[in-house]
Amino acid sequence: MHREVLGILVVLGVGVCFALSNTLAGLAYTGGANPLSVSTVRYFLPAIILIIVLTTTGNPLLLPRREGLIACGLGFVTAIYSWSVLAAIEVLPVSLAVLIFYLFPLITSFLVVVMGWERLRMTTIVSAIVAFAGLTLALGVNADALNPIGIALAAVGALGLAIVSVVSSRVIRAGDARQVTLYIATTAAVIFLLVTLIRGEFLLPNTTAAWWGFVSNNLFFAAALIGYFVGIQMIGPVKTTLFSYIEPIVTIGAALVLLNQRLDPVQVVGVLIVVGALIVAGRASTRGRTGD
Repeated sequence: MHREVLGILVVLGVGVCFALSNTLAGLAYTGGANPLSVSTVRYFLPAIILIIVLTTTGNPLLLPRREGLIACGLGFVTAIYSWSVLAAIEVLPVSLAVLIFYLFPLITSFLVVVMGWERLRMTTIVSAIVAFAGLTLALGVNADALNPIGIALAAVGALGLAIVSVVSSRVIRAGDARQVTLYIATTAAVIFLLVTLIRGEFLLPNTTAAWWGFVSNNLFFAAALIGYFVGIQMIGPVKTTLFSYIEPIVTIGAALVLLNQRLDPVQVVGVLIVVGALIVAGRASTRGRTGD
């Protein structure tokens, strides 16, 4: 039970770090950086951190050959879904792109059930569906300007993260979550670097504030990425993705505080529904793992 509670806290912290990372990335964009440069750098930093941590603690850097190849494949999928989400945001309203992307907890649940890798409690399934419904209200989605390509890109992002979450949980069983994360981050970083070299669009910030956003968003992202896979190792892919619903809620809160944005009553209800669903899921999880 202690491990379950700790795992949930880790994943909630991951959601906060992801939210802060994305908010600060927006600050970097206002001063000349672009999504490609931010994405390229943000995958190198966790790889460097993990190499230092694993080396100084005497742990091996390499996975067994088979698991290593799978982890590299997950890094490739990670690069694809990261780009897909960024591309979707360019052609869809941000709220709609985020909403479609956050289908990934439900897709994750579906995949583990189909593969027979987990038995899910009804409470967990219902909590995921209710949290998604609450997120729909909280984001205040306006579906007037639908773009089929944008919807497809956001859906690819959701499917990609679900696949990475599910498959990584099996690979981690054969090694250390930090090793798997190292392979994923390194592969994604190399792919983004190659794309950057080909396209020649590596744009750095040109203001002090943007540099703060550029650097700090990468620090939060590194902590979030490493913590995400540690969370998967501790509580499994379904619960990890379920509690990831805290990220857009924190993002809304950050916009409320930092950007002086206001929430209408429907959005407030949506936020309360998401938080309530996560509380119910957390209480159910800590009562024991039978039937999970």
